[in-house]
Amino acid sequence: MDEGIKRLCDVIRETSFSIHRYHRHGHSERIYENALAHRLHAQDIRVAQQHPVSVYDEDGFLLGDLVIDLLVDERLIVELKACKGLADEHVAQLLGYLRATRIRHGILVNFGAEKLEIRKYIL
Repeated sequence: MDEGIKRLCDVIRETSFSIHRYHRHGHSERIYENALAHRLHAQDIRVAQQHPVSVYDEDGFLLGDLVIDLLVDERLIVELKACKGLADEHVAQLLGYLRATRIRHGILVNFGAEKLEIRKYIL
């Protein structure tokens, strides 16, 4: 794995832990998304919130649009949850985003449980 993406993932992990330590669980996903985007911006990291992505069929037909929670530095998708626990459908959602965008790296973060959950995926 390239060192730049590894460092970026480390920053997101550390920042997510800091947010969870301060805010705990119990807020909506949007609150955590805003907190993570705000803190990453403060570290001079480029972040696009609610980033739209078009999904095409193999023949180029537009199937519809997706919205990614955070696109970090144009090379890392961060999908946020605020639920009791991560489920298979959350993983499938992130993997679908990775396939649709052809971005290789993604992180799934769940702020909703008592213990922060973070999983890294590479397509």
